[in-house]
Amino acid sequence: MIVTIENILLIGSLLLFISIVAGKTSYRFGVPILLLFLAIGMLAGTDGILGIRFSDPQIAQFIGIVSLNFILFSGGLDTSWNTVKPVLRQGVVLSTLGVLLTALSLGTFVWLITDFTLYESMLLGSIVSSTDAAAVFSILRSKSLALKSNLRPTLELESGSNDPMAYVLTIVFLTLVVNQDQSLLSVIPIFLQQMIVGALAGYLFGRLSKFVINKIHLDFEGLYPVLSIALMFITFSATDFAGGNGFLAIYICAVYLGNQDLIHKKAIIKMYDGLAWLMQIVLFLTLGLLVTPSQVVPYIGIGLLISVFLILVARPVGVFISLIFFRMKLRRRAYISWVGLRGAVPIVFATYPLIAGIDKASMIFNIVFFVSVTSVIIQGTTLSLFARWLRVALPQKVKPVSDIEKFISDYPKETMQEMEVSQGSYAVGKKIVDLNFPKNAIIAIIKRNGKFITPGGSTVINANDGLLVLADNTEGLQKVQDCLMSETKAKSKG
Repeated sequence: MIVTIENILLIGSLLLFISIVAGKTSYRFGVPILLLFLAIGMLAGTDGILGIRFSDPQIAQFIGIVSLNFILFSGGLDTSWNTVKPVLRQGVVLSTLGVLLTALSLGTFVWLITDFTLYESMLLGSIVSSTDAAAVFSILRSKSLALKSNLRPTLELESGSNDPMAYVLTIVFLTLVVNQDQSLLSVIPIFLQQMIVGALAGYLFGRLSKFVINKIHLDFEGLYPVLSIALMFITFSATDFAGGNGFLAIYICAVYLGNQDLIHKKAIIKMYDGLAWLMQIVLFLTLGLLVTPSQVVPYIGIGLLISVFLILVARPVGVFISLIFFRMKLRRRAYISWVGLRGAVPIVFATYPLIAGIDKASMIFNIVFFVSVTSVIIQGTTLSLFARWLRVALPQKVKPVSDIEKFISDYPKETMQEMEVSQGSYAVGKKIVDLNFPKNAIIAIIKRNGKFITPGGSTVINANDGLLVLADNTEGLQKVQDCLMSETKAKSKG
């Protein structure tokens, strides 16, 4: 089937709908949802049922870059500085030195077992050297997997921040493959420039974005998320134009913004959460359409060898050596090694050799595709199992309430208070809209029977409810307490 302007919206929307509906039940069978999106794209592709012919790596790369912008920015916004700060050094070392060691060890293995040149082997190792943010965020959060000793923030920080390192290594070794007269020393300045300019630009654009969002005073609340998208792309493209790493810049910018007080911050974060899921689906569908399964089959043998070496040797080498100076139990290091999920990012990076037109570009792309798929299948389906085997998972009954803690951390402490509704409270049995709350205060979250619900005006207050109340000032909080006072006090006051 040839995709035309007339049918592209119909086909695209149907694939999106099928992906969402199928993904709803995929985890009941232990299938990672992102792998399902990829499979749907393959079924719709050249060798699939619909036979859609899509073979343009440039369009796929463009879609991949746009999608990664949203995925990394959303991950950065969700990163709590208070949670990440204790594991910042471990996360940074894993996302830099760990990626480098993984790339070098895997590249050496590929060089020894194939007819690839040394630089071609290192290029392949670089492409698959980072863990995939979309895969890690999706699987950890959808499984609500609670881990001991700050393991989860370490894994999320690493996966969110290590793509820039893999990207730079990919560009460096691709440059060496294309320009064989260049030496390795000649590209070191490019590497340093990408990382330093990217980090500085991310911080500066984060500060600038905060100033713009809080000072611009738009007339419509819905424009603030749109403004944040514009600022995100400006950060990426301006950093790239200046010779820095755009992926690193947007992640640092998003982490900074996620830990600041912003106007309509909640709406911005919710919008990015939805768009990140949309971009993950679009990205995996696109890559599924791009790949031709019949062309992958000849490389299954070598791909399996590389995948096994990556999972059992290269990734552990990168993790254990990187963390050698940190105090951490062996089983926790082992679990970090296992959560080395590869996903869409390596496949996106594998389009760069295709566009550059190097001799082994097609072979590299198909091997990378196979490695990514096997990683998601083998590691993605066993994260919970390995967490229990290695005794790094928290028991179900003592899982931390990370969502409410993150929500609370977004607001200044002087404008927030937790209140409990007593049995004799005037508010029991009444709708929130009938309580005459002050206009400068809201009930943000209600904790009821161990669960958290988001209230509306028609929500009825029950006895023993725990309320998270937000107000502009302490006077507003006092007025809320007056509205919730016991019935006896209300009568006496009246």
